[in-house]
Amino acid sequence: MPPFVESNPLSHTFNHNNIVTIDVGGTPFQTTKQTLKQAGSNSLFSTISNNFEYNCNSIPFIDRDPEIFSILLSLLRTGNLPSKAKNFDIQDLIFEAKFYGVEQLVLNSELNPSQFMPFDLEKSVLLPLCGRNSVTSICTTDNGAVQVAHGCKITCFDWSLKRKSTILTEFAVIDSMLCLDSRMLAIGATDFSGLQILDVVDGCVRKNVNWDSVTKSGSTVQAIGSSNELLFTSFESCRRNSNCIMIYDVNDDFKPVSKIGHYEIFGAELDSAIPATKLRWLPSYNLLMSAGSHSGPSSVLGNIKFWDLRSGNAVWEIKENVDCFSDITVSDSLSGIFKVGVHSGEVFLADLRYIGADKAWFCLGDERKVKNGKKEGIGCKIESHGNQVFCTKGGNVELWSEVLINSKNGKFRPEDRVFRKNFMGRAKDYCGDRITHFGFGGNRMFVTRKDQQYVEVWQSSVKGF
Repeated sequence: MPPFVESNPLSHTFNHNNIVTIDVGGTPFQTTKQTLKQAGSNSLFSTISNNFEYNCNSIPFIDRDPEIFSILLSLLRTGNLPSKAKNFDIQDLIFEAKFYGVEQLVLNSELNPSQFMPFDLEKSVLLPLCGRNSVTSICTTDNGAVQVAHGCKITCFDWSLKRKSTILTEFAVIDSMLCLDSRMLAIGATDFSGLQILDVVDGCVRKNVNWDSVTKSGSTVQAIGSSNELLFTSFESCRRNSNCIMIYDVNDDFKPVSKIGHYEIFGAELDSAIPATKLRWLPSYNLLMSAGSHSGPSSVLGNIKFWDLRSGNAVWEIKENVDCFSDITVSDSLSGIFKVGVHSGEVFLADLRYIGADKAWFCLGDERKVKNGKKEGIGCKIESHGNQVFCTKGGNVELWSEVLINSKNGKFRPEDRVFRKNFMGRAKDYCGDRITHFGFGGNRMFVTRKDQQYVEVWQSSVKGF
């Protein structure tokens, strides 16, 4: 018997025009046409609702599991999966959701980024990797999938973390990787020329992109960033005597749109010798942040620039001479740039609403550490997600959150902003090996550690399968 057929009406069918009765595996269910239409026009639920309008005396029979059907019906009614969904394997639930055409609704309910609860995250799952190579880069998707570069390989875990595939690449080591959509990655390396657009579903290279420097020596990728329509790539010539940021159109086969920050290095011009090693797009400001640093014999120097793509000019530049950043990020929602100082190991804030201010940075931690020469911030990583800032120190993760307070005399000053620090996880999660990479996808945080061949998944202890 096909899974969806018409059967004879049951004697107890309601005559109310809005109530639909469905027989699933011998178990009758009753709901409304409005509830069924929540599944979307391409779903089986919508088909049942439409057929009911033409033949309200016929009861559809679906030869599927009634227990899982009740979970999906509850999802349509409330917008959330019921607690009893945890009693089922997530693969079984998704298999049924695909049949009914509501897989995306399950994804949105279980892994919606708006349900990310940073204070309740704890280490829950380990994702093993094949081979002996340590992780060199990770990237994530909004639905909680993760791609992991280790050696010449990329291992992709789908959003359920149950299915994985491994792809071999031309690179010896992949240093930069960015997820463009559910199947396309942009990857690059600092010792191999060119940027590749990789199809992780078919396991093939869709496009090779390169920047031809003046010396025609080829160019390596130092950083990758993107907006909804553009791909940004920081290139450095293989001879390390020139660098630039190339902009490509994601929707037009990655054709070059423009070039910014092009520097040819002459003599001892150290500033122009620093390529951008981090790129972040700020949609609210329509600006691209580029940041790079250079370790000299006595100190670490760097620069941070914000680029207006229309003019191709930098509208704000911060030169890092004292306690240069070990890592840096920018938050649109918090209107701030956040760095961890290479000497102090402390977190600093520069308010984007005061672009061009004489004093850019304000220390959120112990400012007395700024002048020490211990380089406590080496290896620290910092990222923003939602309204929080996450900073790794050794094997631990610090969570910085803003405390909202009233401004003095109605006047706001950047130095009046207050952030408080908390440590993430439980006692059992502390003091592991040094964290090398971390990222966020859906309502999860992914963490990798030095010399380890696995990825940690941090999730809420309250919600999830």
